[in-house]
Amino acid sequence: MKFVSDFFSLLLFFVVYLAGEKFPDLAHRYAEILLGGITRDGVIPPDQASILLAIAVAIIVFTVQIMWMLATRRKVSVVQWMSFGILVVFGGASIYFHSDTFIKWKVTVLYWAFAAALWIGIVAFRKNLIRALMEPGGIELPDGVWNRMNQSWIVFFVALGALNLLVAFNFSRTTWVTFKSFGLTVLTLVFALGQGLLISRYLDRIEAAEDATRKDKTAAKEST
Repeated sequence: MKFVSDFFSLLLFFVVYLAGEKFPDLAHRYAEILLGGITRDGVIPPDQASILLAIAVAIIVFTVQIMWMLATRRKVSVVQWMSFGILVVFGGASIYFHSDTFIKWKVTVLYWAFAAALWIGIVAFRKNLIRALMEPGGIELPDGVWNRMNQSWIVFFVALGALNLLVAFNFSRTTWVTFKSFGLTVLTLVFALGQGLLISRYLDRIEAAEDATRKDKTAAKEST
């Protein structure tokens, strides 16, 4: 359900942006009406109208999601609070300064913040956050495997943040919006799937070892 709601926000961001690009005059008019009063100088450049409207919609949708979760007494995770806070700060800066530079950096800052949290958890608190998230679900793995998973996610988030900057500042804005909306999601899902396959392999090995131990004990009892 969380993935569906998060993807819905990305999809809405993408749709609003594309609609604004297709109807630039209409997008500029609505951007001036809705956002002109909260920009630094009351001006909305025509080439920024579509992205600023998409940002505003993303902030509104995310705010509604957070308020609904709080109203229904659902837990808002640390990751969601981080995502919301960074979106409001960088998205708000993009609207205020009518510049898409801030929202482009927002994605990288978020991923690097995730990487920093995982690294600080190990270095400062001796706590593997990946393990803390997954172990309560019944997944038991050797310490070395947990450590490698934590390191893998750190490297992945750093690489993803760098890749976002590469696309954001070397390709068209539409290419970046598409990459942000779908490419990053696909890459994360593929990486998570790969991690899941590694986990299942270790779990199979552990289960096989436990079966072998039980058989040895049974054989030992029968021989006596």
